[in-house]
Amino acid sequence: MPSMAEFEEEISRSMKKIKEGDILSGTVIGVSDTEVMLDLGSYTEGIIRLEQLSNDPRFSIKADIAVGDVIKAMVLREDDGQGNILLSKKQADDILAWDKLKELLEAKEVVSVKLQSAVNSGMIAYLEGIRAFVPASQLSLSYVEDLESWVGKTIDVIVITVDEDKKRLVLSARELLWQREQEEKQQRLNSLQKGLVTTGVIEKIAPYGCFVNIGEGLTGLVHISQICGKRIQSPNEVVKLGEEVKVKIVDVKDGKISLSIKAVEEREEVVEEIEKAPVEYHSEGEASTGLASLLAGIKLN
Repeated sequence: MPSMAEFEEEISRSMKKIKEGDILSGTVIGVSDTEVMLDLGSYTEGIIRLEQLSNDPRFSIKADIAVGDVIKAMVLREDDGQGNILLSKKQADDILAWDKLKELLEAKEVVSVKLQSAVNSGMIAYLEGIRAFVPASQLSLSYVEDLESWVGKTIDVIVITVDEDKKRLVLSARELLWQREQEEKQQRLNSLQKGLVTTGVIEKIAPYGCFVNIGEGLTGLVHISQICGKRIQSPNEVVKLGEEVKVKIVDVKDGKISLSIKAVEEREEVVEEIEKAPVEYHSEGEASTGLASLLAGIKLN
């Protein structure tokens, strides 16, 4: 059962004078093809006509509004001629939305939007009921040529511009994708182990060395001194663009990867020498060299 304090609060609310411009909260008690009726907890009900429900062209009164929903709406007229309060959800949304959008901008909060249509140099979406623009340059990390192919897609974005006076709202997926890419790259960097030998492709040659792409979006530098065992004047003497090479991870520091081709080659040479070494094994588990075998039969007095 409601407490006395709750009864008093309800009575106080029902007696409160309502005036134009107030933003009220009410519960949907009826939905027709042309209007929505709200219980305002007051002496009368509120009516929101279809044209005052939403700015979003996707809006459907039957699909998007249901009995029991709680809606905020602004008072347009205290009496519609039938004893009801005439309200506008659209105008209330507009006032409340810009405040919410400013909060999203400040917090850099990630939100999902559905791209509605393609326009010159970008896409149109709706966020908090407000028309938003997503520039083509902010849709992806790479250049987007066919904007029409993006219509209907739902993407994650952050708010990058909010100008209530000019009714300008700009969103970006690119900045979010770049942030995620950097986080994933850092995770991959953290997983790299010094001493690991891997294969990569030379993607750039500079006077001081060459850059090798080792996959997963990671590129490291092979300094000129680490390209080969001999002294060279230019990396071009030994390597070429697009060449596949084996590299050893020498160091990972401050987001930079140091690689060595020379270290891999030197290691392989050592392995070859060890494999060629003449070592014999006897059944007793002892090893002897060829010289030891020759001396085995000699008797000393």
